Amino acid sequence: MTPFYIKIADHKFKIIQASNEFLPFLSERFSFAIGQGNSHDLNLRINHGYGEPFEDYDVKIIKKENHIVYLRKDYFIEVDSSFRNATISAHDDLALKHALMNLYSSFILHHNWGLLLHSSCVIDGHKAHIFAGHSGAGKSTAARLSAPRELLSDEATLIKITDRSILIYDSPFRSELETVGHKENAPLSSIQLLYQADFNERTQVKQSDAFMKLMDKVFYWTYKEDEVVKVLDFLKKIVRDVPVYDLHFQKNNTFWELIS
Repeated sequence: MTPFYIKIADHKFKIIQASNEFLPFLSERFSFAIGQGNSHDLNLRINHGYGEPFEDYDVKIIKKENHIVYLRKDYFIEVDSSFRNATISAHDDLALKHALMNLYSSFILHHNWGLLLHSSCVIDGHKAHIFAGHSGAGKSTAARLSAPRELLSDEATLIKITDRSILIYDSPFRSELETVGHKENAPLSSIQLLYQADFNERTQVKQSDAFMKLMDKVFYWTYKEDEVVKVLDFLKKIVRDVPVYDLHFQKNNTFWELIS
């Protein structure tokens, strides 16, 4: 099959498929085009039919001399130590989505670009607002109730972190809510830690507490201690530059009165 390119945030991956099984999934989730020249960030071969259906999220990491392997029952990732060439073998579309999230989160961490955060995110007044929380806290619910504001993510938020700014990009790693997507990035204005309630209340969290509460919300599979340090440094910058709030909210859109 002719190679093509998918774009995620600032990055372009050259895709080589051994077969066409994943083409509908890729064309639905990612912006891509055939024949965009040789300028790209990673070469990625994708194979279909690996392993077994999804069972759990446990990933085994094997560090070898010149490459890293990420192994789950429904997918296999092998990437070189420079994160420029990779292979994914996946059982089905769900496995491929999770494998791409794994690979991309590791890729952006390796290249000091940013983080993938387990959260939803919407744009209000050209500024991005994140909704995070434990499983079942209401990330997708808050995103749905935020309509007609534009959705940037409902499961995994792409955060670019530099010395000058913290920007959010449209995420192709969607769970429940599908939109055309916002094509431009937006500065991160706030983070809400969600708690469903019968009242609305928004209280700013101290930086130290915010740091601890966000640590388990980051998607990362580290193979060396240096990568953990990068995650911690990125989180420190986020909580230093962006206010974090505990948000108790009713299941309606009135909580936006506390944010806008």
